[in-house]
Order: sequence, then structure tokens, then C-alpha cells
Amino acid sequence: METTTTIMGIVILILVAIPVYFSARSSAASKTRILNIKKRFNPSNPESFDLTESINNKTLTIDQKNKKFILMNFNPNQQESTFVDLNSVNSCRLIPTTDSSTNTIIKIDFEFQDKETSKKITIPFYDFDDDRIKQISVYQDHQFAKKWHKIIEDSILS
Repeated sequence: METTTTIMGIVILILVAIPVYFSARSSAASKTRILNIKKRFNPSNPESFDLTESINNKTLTIDQKNKKFILMNFNPNQQESTFVDLNSVNSCRLIPTTDSSTNTIIKIDFEFQDKETSKKITIPFYDFDDDRIKQISVYQDHQFAKKWHKIIEDSILS
């Protein structure tokens, strides 16, 4: 009886430990990748990015003191990171694009207006074609983008 209990305990431990191990390993790899991108845009002080949040393969980080912003997109189809110096922009707008027939959001962009040239800098945030879950994550992404739009605007105006 004791041997059976011990074997069952070991099996349960293994079944729990394996997913926890792989999850921790994946999390550490993501943190390292994000830190490397921060170092690319601010080699001397990557820790100055004081607010970092992630959702659905996208990570946004901002250095509110020095007014720097990075959007990292880790979607399998399109992996990129975009840096914006908020000192050089007047404003930020959130531009949702909807499908005319269904009124469904198919794209969300951040649009920055350059101070000197008034040129618009568009950074894609959400694209329906890259969305694996489709309409489930668009709502989450849209709410997240609204929250970050406010954070960016507050940083620009401060």
C-alpha cells in the first residue's frame, strides 16, 4: 500500500512539475527577449522603462521620465519592435479600422504626429489577420490599447 501511494505521488508530482518547468522557462525567455529590445533602444539604462505590460503576444513599455515608448509585437507572422521618442511628437491617436459590412474591428493602429514635420507615424497594434482567436482577443486588445493611449498621452503632455 505504501509503495502504491509513493508511486502515485511521484507520478502526480511529475505531471505537475513538467508544465510548471516549461512555463517558467518560457517566461524567462520572454523576459530576456524584452530586456534585449530595451537594451537596443536604451543601451546605457534599459531599466529606465518604468512601465511594461503584455497582452496577446504584444508588449508595450514606456519610460515616462525620458518620454520613450516601445511597442513589441511577437506575433509569429510579424515580429517587430517599434521605438517612438515621445519628445518629438505632438500627439497620439488610437485609430480603429472597422469592416464596413459587419462593423467588426479589423485593425487598430497608434498614430503619432511629429512635432517638426507634422508627419504621421503609424504603428500597427492589432491586425485581424494575425489574430488566432479572432473576435475574442480584439476586445481585450482594444481595451488595452485605450489604456495605453491614455498613458502615452499623459506622458506626452507632462
